[in-house]
Amino acid sequence: MKQAFENRRFSAKSEKTIMTVNSILNEYQEKGYTLTLRQLYYQMVARDYIENSDKSYTRLGALVSDARLAGLVDWEMIEDRGRETRTLSHWSDPAEIVKTAAQQFRTDKWEDQPCHVEVMVEKQALEGILLPVCRNLDIPFTANKGYSSQSAFYEAGKRLAQQANSGKQVWVLYLGDHDPSGIDMTRDVEERLRQFSGVPIRVKRLALNMDQVIALHPPENPAKVTDTRFKDYALQYGESSWELDAVEPGALANLVITAVEERRDPDLWSAALQVEEAMRGELQRFADSYRPAA
Repeated sequence: MKQAFENRRFSAKSEKTIMTVNSILNEYQEKGYTLTLRQLYYQMVARDYIENSDKSYTRLGALVSDARLAGLVDWEMIEDRGRETRTLSHWSDPAEIVKTAAQQFRTDKWEDQPCHVEVMVEKQALEGILLPVCRNLDIPFTANKGYSSQSAFYEAGKRLAQQANSGKQVWVLYLGDHDPSGIDMTRDVEERLRQFSGVPIRVKRLALNMDQVIALHPPENPAKVTDTRFKDYALQYGESSWELDAVEPGALANLVITAVEERRDPDLWSAALQVEEAMRGELQRFADSYRPAA
């Protein structure tokens, strides 16, 4: 919602930019996506509203902050992943929690599938786009936040080993920046998952790849020359880099959906959906008939 906390005046140019910001935020809200400031910035750059520079990003961030305080931009349309407050759920009576359980009931629709599929992404900022997609596909999602810890990979390796030992072909779909470290992280993920699992895990770099850079034209940035991997990267790709945040959110979602569906048996999936729906209906009927004690 839009809520004003301060009285502010804006120039005609700033008012026009705020209108553009709201248009982009509304566009993605209708598609079910909530953008980060970085993703909003790249959409502004990709549509030639602003230049691609650190100063431009800083100016946009300041303007959006002021516009939100003035009640001109919806507070809930821009998210800050990683700074969330978590609280316990509360209920007014037992019947309410039973009805909620019925709505949230899920079976493991991948139990009979020949593959086990997970998605890993370099940046937590992409959760707002990819987590809902993975939930709809009923697959695990992990935000690695760069080079992830040994503990995180140890836990993932044990989880994936269990799936492989049950006879499944294990796939990890990885998404990261196209820059010196972002490219190397795919190798790191594959090596450490295989080390801790002890099984042949298949890691597919789903994005960001050079063919996608060419096809999607995300705004580019200079690669960090201070990165120890810069020399090898520059020899292969040149001195430009591209952030995953710069890719149009719908395009990222479609990449994941397509890759997962390619590894999913449609007949087994349909049968599992029918079983789940029947069980959910049974629980819903129980919830509807539940009457708390007087």
